[in-house]
Amino acid sequence: MSGTYMPKTPLARVVHAFEENVIALLLGLMALITFVNVVLRYIFNSGLIWGLELTLVLFAWLVMFGIAYGFKITMHLGVDALLNIVGRGPRRLMALLTVGICLIYALLLMKGAYDYWAPYANLAPTTGRWFPTGFEEMKPWDFRGYVPTERIPVPGFLRAPLEALFLPEGEDPYEKLPIVVPYTIIPVSVALMVFRLAQAAMRIVSGEQDGLIVSHEAEDAVEEAAAAKEG
Repeated sequence: MSGTYMPKTPLARVVHAFEENVIALLLGLMALITFVNVVLRYIFNSGLIWGLELTLVLFAWLVMFGIAYGFKITMHLGVDALLNIVGRGPRRLMALLTVGICLIYALLLMKGAYDYWAPYANLAPTTGRWFPTGFEEMKPWDFRGYVPTERIPVPGFLRAPLEALFLPEGEDPYEKLPIVVPYTIIPVSVALMVFRLAQAAMRIVSGEQDGLIVSHEAEDAVEEAAAAKEG
């Protein structure tokens, strides 16, 4: 069950609290922006022109960040009918096979995520179709650090550092938030996914965990509701 995850060290508790706060912040900001936009639209006949785009960015961040978090707390859903009819040993082997396949997929996804994000950060993508064999030779016009979002304004206090980091020489100053900022969640979330899958593999080997998915969530929920009703 996802609710059984408990961080064991002070650092793990800090990281766990940080991740939960990030998820709560993303959800809260999405709700707040949507609520304000509805009020402005229907009462004042106005609105935040950047509200929809920012809400979509926050939702994308929530989904991408939540994938890795789901692996950590064993929150992802799956079919465990076969796992439930075999013994503990075969179940662990099948779980390790599943983790191995997921890790291979996540590593392939990591290469694709970095290669997609890199030009927007004025970095060179990797060469090679499946495995990175080096870095592409980039021309000045191949870098895309100048590409902005459509409507999200760049905060004044972030303008100077963002321009120093990502704005190619000779390009106009940013008026909108550079798209590299929302796109950064792509490689970051996939890297977190690889890390969490590796952790899950170690927990399965040590016997602390039986698989990657939450099992019997519906049955447990019914039992908890029945127990609460009886109490």
